Amino acid sequence: MKNIETRYKRENGSFLIEIKLKEVRQLFNTFDPAPFREKDIDDDAEAYIVESVREFSLDTALKLVIYLPESSKDEAIHILPEAIHNYFNYRFNTFNKELRFVLKRGRISLLIGVMFLFFCISTGEIIDRFGNGMLMQIINEGFLISGWVAMWRPIQIFLYDWWPIRYMGKLYEKISKMPIEMKFIS
Repeated sequence: MKNIETRYKRENGSFLIEIKLKEVRQLFNTFDPAPFREKDIDDDAEAYIVESVREFSLDTALKLVIYLPESSKDEAIHILPEAIHNYFNYRFNTFNKELRFVLKRGRISLLIGVMFLFFCISTGEIIDRFGNGMLMQIINEGFLISGWVAMWRPIQIFLYDWWPIRYMGKLYEKISKMPIEMKFIS
């Protein structure tokens, strides 16, 4: 935390994520034909904001401060806060959909894995009835290993795959609600 305190200014209990622009258009993706309120944020600007916010815990108070020339004041006041909040709220919703999709895929994978594991164990039990030879033991062990390998994907989803998506969703939610201040430079 000490290193963060030297890199970011602090004002009224909030750390400041600061961006200096020459014009409002710099913040937006120039290839997106949508009006500014619905436009995509420029990839570099998004990456800077997201990576800056990631340096802090999710419960740290942050504020986005955008420096612009005085000539951009009228345009910026009406467009920027709403456009930034809309964009990051859209990204938050996208990550929530992705999380629901991953968890649904996990439930389906778990169902398939359990059914296949049951099939493999049952088949192994039937093979055991035919004898105790080395070949039968190898086949039985092969079925058992195959059944547990089928459980690999659901276990991976429920132990590892979902939480980075959930974290990013929370991060985008935080940014979508973060206060935005504009400072105009003459």
